[in-house]
Amino acid sequence: GNMKEVIDFFRRLHDNNTREWFDANRAEWTRVKGRFADFTGQLIEGIASFDPTVRGLRPQDCTYRIARDTRFSPDKSPYKTYIGAYIAPKGKKSGFAGYYFHIEPCADSLVWCNLLSAGAVCIEPTVLRSIREEVLDNGAQIEAAIRKARGFRLCSSNKLKRVPTGFPADSPYAEMLKLKDFYLEQPITEEFLLAPGLLDRTVERFRLTQPFIAILNRAIQYAYEEMQ
Repeated sequence: GNMKEVIDFFRRLHDNNTREWFDANRAEWTRVKGRFADFTGQLIEGIASFDPTVRGLRPQDCTYRIARDTRFSPDKSPYKTYIGAYIAPKGKKSGFAGYYFHIEPCADSLVWCNLLSAGAVCIEPTVLRSIREEVLDNGAQIEAAIRKARGFRLCSSNKLKRVPTGFPADSPYAEMLKLKDFYLEQPITEEFLLAPGLLDRTVERFRLTQPFIAILNRAIQYAYEEMQ
């Protein structure tokens, strides 16, 4: 399968996270990177079939460098031990909500692992306010979109202790108003990654999250227009 080599590479990189090992295995990394880019290209096309806002993106618009930025981190290991593709309108740095496919075979926490995710993180304040106004006005519609995304759950690990200033504490959507990230997530197993038909199965799961993404991006677009 096309992900076996990817998983094997990252498992070994996790155990040998040094420049020396990476340099000695650079030809394999080049192959793995190419495989993942091919998969990302097909995933973009698959998602564009139900969400035309991502049409025309290239794999490099949606993938990341493997080198870690260690300047401000106590962890000085030079490489990421995971690989991911973030497929969002205008690409990974646009600030729009999108679809995220993540492979991390040796995650030692439950926070990250092999994962499908859909939504927005690291949201700037003006945009976050717009999303919260959307929650206040259309909370029932958002809840329905979350229910439609069977197998996903709304991630609530990054949230305020109380409802933010300027929003009603007694809102039926109080818990959602406290969120600082807005994304759905679904852990996936290695079996999921290695079984035949990975692309089609991944596209089908992401398809269920499209109504949630559309609501978020409507609010995000509105904030960007207001900021002009």
